[in-house]
Amino acid sequence: MAYRRLVAPATLLSGDELTPALVGIGVQLAAEPAADPNIEDTLMAASIEGMNCDDLRVLGLLVQWLGVHHPWVNADRLVRLVREQESRRVRAFWAACGRWLKKDRRLARLARLYRGERADVLPAGTAFQVRRHGEDPRFDGGPLRVPANVLRDRPADVLEPVELAKRHRAYRWRVLIGPSYRADMWAALEAQPDLTASELARRTYGSFSTAWQVKHDRQLLAAAPAIGDFMTPAQQPQ
Repeated sequence: MAYRRLVAPATLLSGDELTPALVGIGVQLAAEPAADPNIEDTLMAASIEGMNCDDLRVLGLLVQWLGVHHPWVNADRLVRLVREQESRRVRAFWAACGRWLKKDRRLARLARLYRGERADVLPAGTAFQVRRHGEDPRFDGGPLRVPANVLRDRPADVLEPVELAKRHRAYRWRVLIGPSYRADMWAALEAQPDLTASELARRTYGSFSTAWQVKHDRQLLAAAPAIGDFMTPAQQPQ
């Protein structure tokens, strides 16, 4: 069967099943972490839980995570996921995040994926809360109207990058070579070296050609001598 590139999994996690994945990407919740959950799948699932199921706790944690870790998000994959999303409220959230994080030019593209009236983060009472507390400065004037007292802003709710890099294999590779499908493929092969190119591409949502190249590069490095083998004793680090 020919390889067909996927944009999203057949289903996204929700409810209690989402919690281990959130912990796995560095959200501080009282649960065992999932092992190396896909970062963009988890972010999209959390945005759906927050916006469509009115789970403000999850939404606040998601916003906190993005504020810390957005430089290591695969922006190409996230934009693809948001573009495919049917929910107007979810698209409004991501457009608001693109406006908030516009200094990250990769994510600024998200701001163009929603057109229309401002969406309210609360199912009712947003106007009253805004009059009383003002708007959350992260979203002030954007596609999503968020009262200032609704989404908790507490840095301790998420791991720092150095800690997450110790725990999440793909995140560590993204720090090393940049947030890309290629980084996720190196991570997947590190965990399971016998993956075929098509299996690797499907698992990471990347292209077959990139997966084939990563496998080739990994085999090349495995066959190459270590750098230290070319050094004289005087050149080797002490």
